[in-house]
Amino acid sequence: MTIDQIAILSIIVMIFILFIWGRFRYDIVSIIGLGALFIADELLGGKGSDLILDGSNLFSGFAHPAVITVALVLIISRALRNSGVVDLISRQIAPFSKNRVTHITSLSGVAAILSAIMNNVGALALMLPVALKSSAKQKRSPSILLMPLAFASILGGMITMIGTPPNIIISTFRETQYIDLKARALEDVFSPAAKYFESQNIDIEQFQPEPFAMLDFSPVGGSIALMGVLFVALIGWRFIPKNSYKKPGTESLFSISEYITEIRIPEKCKFIGMEIGEIEHFTGDRLTIFGYITVDENVLTPWLDHIIQEGDRFQIKADPVELKVMMDEYDLRLTKLMRERIDSLKNTNTAFKEVLIKPGSPLENRDREYLRQRTSNTLILMAVARQGEPIRKLLGDVTFRVGDVLLLQGDIDKLDDNISSLDLLPLAERNVTVGVFSKVGLALLIFGSAIALSMFGILPITLAFVGAILMYIFTGILPIRELYQQIDWPIIVLLGAMIPVSNALQSTGTTQLIADGMVAMTGSLPSWFMLALIMIITMTLSDVINNAATALIMAPIAVEIAITMGVSIDPLLMCVAVGASCAFLTPIGHQCNALILGPGGYRFSDYWRMGLPLELLIVILGTPLILYFWPL
Repeated sequence: MTIDQIAILSIIVMIFILFIWGRFRYDIVSIIGLGALFIADELLGGKGSDLILDGSNLFSGFAHPAVITVALVLIISRALRNSGVVDLISRQIAPFSKNRVTHITSLSGVAAILSAIMNNVGALALMLPVALKSSAKQKRSPSILLMPLAFASILGGMITMIGTPPNIIISTFRETQYIDLKARALEDVFSPAAKYFESQNIDIEQFQPEPFAMLDFSPVGGSIALMGVLFVALIGWRFIPKNSYKKPGTESLFSISEYITEIRIPEKCKFIGMEIGEIEHFTGDRLTIFGYITVDENVLTPWLDHIIQEGDRFQIKADPVELKVMMDEYDLRLTKLMRERIDSLKNTNTAFKEVLIKPGSPLENRDREYLRQRTSNTLILMAVARQGEPIRKLLGDVTFRVGDVLLLQGDIDKLDDNISSLDLLPLAERNVTVGVFSKVGLALLIFGSAIALSMFGILPITLAFVGAILMYIFTGILPIRELYQQIDWPIIVLLGAMIPVSNALQSTGTTQLIADGMVAMTGSLPSWFMLALIMIITMTLSDVINNAATALIMAPIAVEIAITMGVSIDPLLMCVAVGASCAFLTPIGHQCNALILGPGGYRFSDYWRMGLPLELLIVILGTPLILYFWPL
């Protein structure tokens, strides 16, 4: 083992540890890995090291076709949503919600289909409010709907090349690997690359390297998705522990009236003489004044420097448990008209909304102070729930996570604007609306035309999608202000930074080293066993680190294994594509899993109960399917 190989393996191990630790977001981890790669290359002699073949191309990964394609797919997902396609489909499945099994099947089936033509996280975000609303209407626990819905969204991404980042990565990786293999074979007719082409009966001179096409993933991915959706809808949801079921029959996680009340300042109250802005600090972050009640019963936004006097009345927010203690501690009284006025809030400009923190939201790993800064103090955080239960601690001490549900209060116009800018997902207030149905056909025609141009080789997929996006802008389906709103920038940074790390695995000969070791250990076993092993290893990594990073690390290893075994690289790359998309054991393995953690009220250990049988099913079905459609 060379010093370069030791260095890149050390960097990979460091990246794995940081991913699993979870202290830093995955894009930051990838930048750390890229920085470590550069430093190691410099320490090992720069031009004398094989870690980075050309230092000027350190950031060339950001121009990689896979990175550009992922960004374009996310923009197209936004356009399809704007056109009303999703709302139209959601209306069609409403009649199926009366029966429990058909309810789960219809939601999961639609999520899988949507995930085939748009980003799977976006598809889940669109269907999640529909699932919550329909579960409340049918008095059915959302816990039996949301995990099948999330798993179906992941499964649906395997159907096409654009459904999930790993498929896009594997597609473009196939082309670049064949280009490299052809160059090596032409340079040395006795090289392993030349022997590979000979074993596959390929004429090197006439061979034209190509990526996987849009529907090349469909025979295997579509079959797995179909069987997977049937499994989670008919059998899998029964593995969710009943003690994890959230109480059915309500669209709201919080009872608003429990967090909002009105107080009167009596003669001996300890608040007298203090400014309103001081109360939050004085009470240890347990009480916030957000409304001043005038003599004529109007509610106004209070001035923070208003001096509290005897007889003043305020609307406050406080945890119901803490409020009982503070009533005695500070000598507070409730107002007589409290209940009527709280009920009347529904008829004013004041709005309360439950929102879900999505992956990539600016609030992820932030706190309440950051929320206040981003919204210029126009929103009040009333409560936070995690895994289906309100957090009984000081809100100022809470660090927001993906899947947390926030109860926000504010002016309805400013509330909606801030929810959009913070990339939050409204829950209980979501209604399935008509949308711009007049443009549904046009949106699908534009999208289908782009797919056709790519499939028939008229345009590369990136140019076809750029053309589709321009058409969406020209037709008004996609406003320019929304052009970049749906791009998951952390994923883009992850891909751009991890591609050079993946390249270093190959340039240092580390992939060849790993491949030789794996082939030596399994040489006496049938070839199908190697395919299953690669799929299982990829699945295991994908359960603890980002699936795109998993694909970038496992793809070059799979290629070298194929060359060493003298078999086609295509079935092994398909194994990586399938395995990277199958993260069902933990809530951290995939963004879809994290998204449902709060609304579903799940525990960390609930996922593997349905996820492990599903992964075993995929390995059992996927291995022969890959061998049938992509022979060795």
